[in-house]
Amino acid sequence: MNYIVYIIFRVFIILFSITPFPVIYGISSFFAFIIGKVFKYRYAVIYKNLSNAFPTFSEKEKKRIIHKIYLNITDLLVESIKSFTMTRKQIYRHEKVLNPEILDELYKQGRGVIGNTGHYGNWEWAALTSSFYLKHKPVGFYKPLSNKYLDKYLRKNRSRFGMHLCPIHITAKSFEDYKDKTAFFAMVGDQSPSRVSQSYWFQFLNQKTTCIHGPEMYAKKYNLPIMFLNIQRVKRGYYTVEIIKITDDPQSMSDGEITRIYMQKLEELIINKPENWLWSHRRWKIKPPE
Repeated sequence: MNYIVYIIFRVFIILFSITPFPVIYGISSFFAFIIGKVFKYRYAVIYKNLSNAFPTFSEKEKKRIIHKIYLNITDLLVESIKSFTMTRKQIYRHEKVLNPEILDELYKQGRGVIGNTGHYGNWEWAALTSSFYLKHKPVGFYKPLSNKYLDKYLRKNRSRFGMHLCPIHITAKSFEDYKDKTAFFAMVGDQSPSRVSQSYWFQFLNQKTTCIHGPEMYAKKYNLPIMFLNIQRVKRGYYTVEIIKITDDPQSMSDGEITRIYMQKLEELIINKPENWLWSHRRWKIKPPE
């Protein structure tokens, strides 16, 4: 059965490879209508998250944003499928890093870097683009799939431009392995933590929110400068990445301060353009202690 799923997936990849971008986004708009209006995919979760984050929004405003949220979800889906066969030139054209030179001095010093982003904009394309712009060796983390055929194909494809992929369950070992290789560790820091006892709590989008400690912990342990990656959709199918320094001296920061700055910067992006964040996940399923 796993092999059949793999074959079907590869057929979709081939079909998308010969489909022009305007048609791809037409497909996305159609599926956004289907999952939003017909199946109402995770509508209750999206509505509750948005309502709690923006209690002053009118019902009309929330409906308008929810429509864009579904469009964002389907755009990310078709863009991810399309990326499997995009050329270096196509990816370079569709997602640009605005200021890669900010890392040049750190590279000359032989220092690795952590780039922390969120589920905002197209983080998948940003990962593919990193090797085009950065002198550092890009290292990303992924959750292995149970389907071994799909997992092998995804790992090989995502690595084709130079990204070194490491399973998320050996994150600690990966940092140890690459600590002396002038690596750029790409991380997504807005997930719900698996170890709540080690997480930080902050006010985020009008709610008490538990935040993973990993990026800050590794930055301090290996004295790695940590950057915030501001990924913005310029227009449909086109993105920019701005690298913003959080600190180049993490060991001088008090506990939780790096994570607080990261969450604050992410919150600013979401408040400005809420439709570009992934509202469909149950981000606030963990409740704060009494």
